[in-house]
Amino acid sequence: MKKDTAVFDLIQQERERQLHGIELIASENFVSEQVMQAMGSVMTNKYAEGYPGKRYYGGCEVVDQTEQLAIDRACELYGAEYANVQPHSGAQANMAVFLACLKLGDTFMGMDLSHGGHLSHGSHVNSSGILYNPVAYKVKEESGQVDYDNMEEVAMIEKPKLIVAGASAYSRDWDYKRMREIADKVGALLMCDMAHPAGLIAAGLLNNPVPHCHIITTTTHKTLRGPRGGMIIMGKDFENPWGLKTPKGVTK
Repeated sequence: MKKDTAVFDLIQQERERQLHGIELIASENFVSEQVMQAMGSVMTNKYAEGYPGKRYYGGCEVVDQTEQLAIDRACELYGAEYANVQPHSGAQANMAVFLACLKLGDTFMGMDLSHGGHLSHGSHVNSSGILYNPVAYKVKEESGQVDYDNMEEVAMIEKPKLIVAGASAYSRDWDYKRMREIADKVGALLMCDMAHPAGLIAAGLLNNPVPHCHIITTTTHKTLRGPRGGMIIMGKDFENPWGLKTPKGVTK
């Protein structure tokens, strides 16, 4: 059989580029050979719609064990009680939280993009900025650190339904305790997008948002050095502030 090697030739070129260049973007980390082997396995042949033990397809016994292993390890790593490891990216995880917690047009607050915020935290070309009303907090000009006083002032004026901690280009630690106090003052939920520092948080080098934030999202690559994907985790359950129910009448 004649084989088309064009893609494999390009893969080899990319491998050489990565091996002979110095990558200074932390989010473009190198994964291990084990990760690459797992990503190129027979698992790619299996549909697994639904959740472990509650699938729409048969033959998911092994897939269920695999997903549950990822869930258990994520919870253990961050001291969480709940983890969803199904998002394909951090941005997808963020949007899942927005769709679950906000109504169209609701106000939420994230870091100003020009101060280091991420596109999925309110950019007007992103679904977060198209479907909702984003307002921003900023960093202090003299120190480059988050201005929590400014954050509180904006929150008191705008009354956001959700406040987002985390950024795309911010190298300092976060005061999640102070942010939770601000969120509680205005009746907002506090979400943390820890995609960039997730590995440093797991190692205990930076503050863990789990004890303070209602919901946490992250990627599984970047500083975690895993395959590309996303996660949604929660430190503990909290009272449903919306009264929404599933079609079967169960509060979600």
